[in-house]
Amino acid sequence: MLQNGQQVNVPPSAAKGPVQKSAPNPALVSKARLQAALAVPLATAVTLGVHLGLRNNELPNEAHLYTQFLAGILAVALVAAGIQFIWPGLRRWMRNMCPIFAAAILTLALWELITGVLRWMPLPYFPAPAAVLQSLVSDRALLFDSTWHSLLLLLSGYVLGVVFALITGVCIGWSTRMRYWGMPLLKVVGPIPATAWIPLAMVVSPSTMFSAVGLIALAVWFPVSMLTISGIANTRASYLDVARTLGAGRMYLIFRVAIPAAMPSIFVGLFMGLGTSFLTLVVAETVGVKSGLGWYVSWAQGWAEYGKVFAALIIMAAFFSTIMTLLFKVRDRVLGWQKGMIKW
Repeated sequence: MLQNGQQVNVPPSAAKGPVQKSAPNPALVSKARLQAALAVPLATAVTLGVHLGLRNNELPNEAHLYTQFLAGILAVALVAAGIQFIWPGLRRWMRNMCPIFAAAILTLALWELITGVLRWMPLPYFPAPAAVLQSLVSDRALLFDSTWHSLLLLLSGYVLGVVFALITGVCIGWSTRMRYWGMPLLKVVGPIPATAWIPLAMVVSPSTMFSAVGLIALAVWFPVSMLTISGIANTRASYLDVARTLGAGRMYLIFRVAIPAAMPSIFVGLFMGLGTSFLTLVVAETVGVKSGLGWYVSWAQGWAEYGKVFAALIIMAAFFSTIMTLLFKVRDRVLGWQKGMIKW
């Protein structure tokens, strides 16, 4: 190629135009699919083999139930491994989730080795997974009733706390006069842990149920209020000026400008309040409420039934993570207009 009368060497790749991305290797794609499909079955087979080698150290009914449980997981994993080759949606889901499921199942094998062979964890405080599964099955009715009562208690306190927190946050964040009188109260009362009010709540409240709801609401109220105040107070002045120019009144400015602009901060407060509500729920149920997961843990500990304690902890993990996931879904729906702007 001539340029300004001189010969210029052009690389062959540049002479051919833009470099095209090579297509994925079919062999590598098939290998990745096979690895994702076999991760859970292999992990379950290893865990089942460990259990069959150690089942003589466990009670017969516990060992039999746990064997059925692992065999069921293995059967489902093998069926899913076959279906995923003709179901793209299941294949994508398995590619993302199979590694973590396989790790969780292998953790069961490690748990059984530590408790059944190595004896690193003293009994009865750390039972084998077979004993925990037996407790889940044998106490399923009581666990379901406790979970239902905990859900009612949590939702009642959380909703009540969110309502009062939003009212507090909007009023203090918008009004200078309300901020003058409200912020000192918020700074004094808010940092006190809700569980510190338990002795007073049990005296003042007519029932333990009302006191538990009030404690959860108090635990939620402070973080949601503070983040709502921050979001309302930091609304861009340009948004408000444009709305006023177009003739917007005070209510329009609050509900159609300030609150939507503050929604990211409000959701951060909602997540923080949800975390504190979980802690307060468990503590409140151990000091007076006659049903619930926290009450169940305290009751099982009193009888040294640590298999039941671990069973309740598993239910708590599933229960709380489900509620947190639902709140994430609500946030994604409400803040869909911010997609691509803010990473959570």
